[in-house]
Amino acid sequence: MRDDIIETRWHGRGGQGAITAAKIVAEAAFRSGYSGVVMAPTFGTERRGAPVFTSLKFAKTKIYDLSPITTPDMVIVLDHLLLEEVDVAAGLKAGGLIVINSPKPPEVYRFKGMRVATADVTNIAFHGGLPPGIVNTGIIGAFGKASGLIPIDVLCTAIEKEFAGKNGKKNAAVARTTFENTRVGDR
Repeated sequence: MRDDIIETRWHGRGGQGAITAAKIVAEAAFRSGYSGVVMAPTFGTERRGAPVFTSLKFAKTKIYDLSPITTPDMVIVLDHLLLEEVDVAAGLKAGGLIVINSPKPPEVYRFKGMRVATADVTNIAFHGGLPPGIVNTGIIGAFGKASGLIPIDVLCTAIEKEFAGKNGKKNAAVARTTFENTRVGDR
């Protein structure tokens, strides 16, 4: 196993865009110098509103391991209510990071030995002019702030590219506002 591979798992609900968010971050990671990028979407019996997840790995060198992620370095949660339905921290490495779309501060969440970051993505996205429930671009901003791995400008460029002709600038603005309003707690 390589310790230079950053493994992320994205939890959302069908229709929220968790897979699209991971795809956008994959593009931004590649453009930021991570030449090894592997995204493994999970498809199955997804339906709108049902819990879904996808995996994304990236590293500075090529990744040959295409196996599913079982021990992520970080978990990104697009809906804080999923915490009541899914063990989002399952397999998370000690000292890992959990990024949650939540109006609550990070201190409310008790994940022993883990860092928690929160942002009220739902509210920011709504006030940013996105349709209700569209939180994928906002959570990318929270991921950017909490992880510090990919510059927000690169993430916003990838968002604008993905949504060219479909509110790309508005989606990027929501990501930037979320970045600025993400709270990162201590362990």
